[in-house]
Amino acid sequence: MHRNVALVVDALRAGGAAERAVDGLQVLPDAVTTAAAAAAALDVQVGQIANSLVFDADGVPLLVLTSGAHRVDTGKVAALIGADRVRRASPDFVQAATGQVIGGVAPVGHPAPLRTLVDRALAAFDEVWAAGGIAHAVYPTTFAELVRVTGGEPAVVA
Repeated sequence: MHRNVALVVDALRAGGAAERAVDGLQVLPDAVTTAAAAAAALDVQVGQIANSLVFDADGVPLLVLTSGAHRVDTGKVAALIGADRVRRASPDFVQAATGQVIGGVAPVGHPAPLRTLVDRALAAFDEVWAAGGIAHAVYPTTFAELVRVTGGEPAVVA
């Protein structure tokens, strides 16, 4: 098991995730670095993919777990968290904050907890899928579980 995947599994267990999340973790034959690719590989709707996007919020990492069906409105997010500026983080910034690379960033398993917003649009689905720490790994979860295991804040981010 890849080190990042093991860290995600450990964090899910520590966060009280349901066993179906851990047991349902899949390592796919091909990388799924976009919501569309993940949805196609899993035969689910694009909206069921919880994209883990790291932003630079006034120099501080911010993780936004958003539905793959839409884009994050950085102005709205900045106003919501009281930041002057929220912008897409560089690959180096993402890796430093999460220990993971863009395309495989998981909601958990990072060196330190990140402030996290969880897109309320994900609540429309009984099951959502999130990255497992590498571009080939995904696991099933729910909106409520994402909020709980990340300590995230439900938010309208689009």
